[in-house]
Amino acid sequence: MERFGVKSAPSRNRSKTALYVTPQDRVIEFGSELHEDGGKLFCTSCNVVLNHVRKSAINDHLKSKTHTKRKAEFEEQNVRKKQRTLTASLQCNSTAQTEKTSVIQDFVKMCLEANIPLEKADHPSVRAFLSRYVKNGSSIPKSDQLRKAYLPDGYDNENQLINTEDR
Repeated sequence: MERFGVKSAPSRNRSKTALYVTPQDRVIEFGSELHEDGGKLFCTSCNVVLNHVRKSAINDHLKSKTHTKRKAEFEEQNVRKKQRTLTASLQCNSTAQTEKTSVIQDFVKMCLEANIPLEKADHPSVRAFLSRYVKNGSSIPKSDQLRKAYLPDGYDNENQLINTEDR
């Protein structure tokens, strides 16, 4: 056929998906109805993941009865909770998490400098005192976890301080 200059008919099996559309492009296109996190497209009011490649799937979802019902409930609550991916949630370091770590490290350092055995942290009266009077004191773990997780950090930090003082 090609020898005679006749071209074959275009293939009808061509996919109609938008290959270079990102979830962020769909957020810009649809506005506050949708949000993007971690490369996924979420419906803000329904908290479901949508296929960002097919615009018709998004339109179908936005026209569905469940979406309109959930959107009405969402607007009635006046609370803007957006679903996030697990990786984004795990990467988020809140101030409470950093404070907890610093309290535990300071507690271990205090015990080491005062020659207090870490086993004393397991005593019920010490636990009650820490939880009542120390901010984030109830988050201090038992002595075995202090020894395994936080003692090596304190040891390394003290060695670095000693090495820098010797120079």
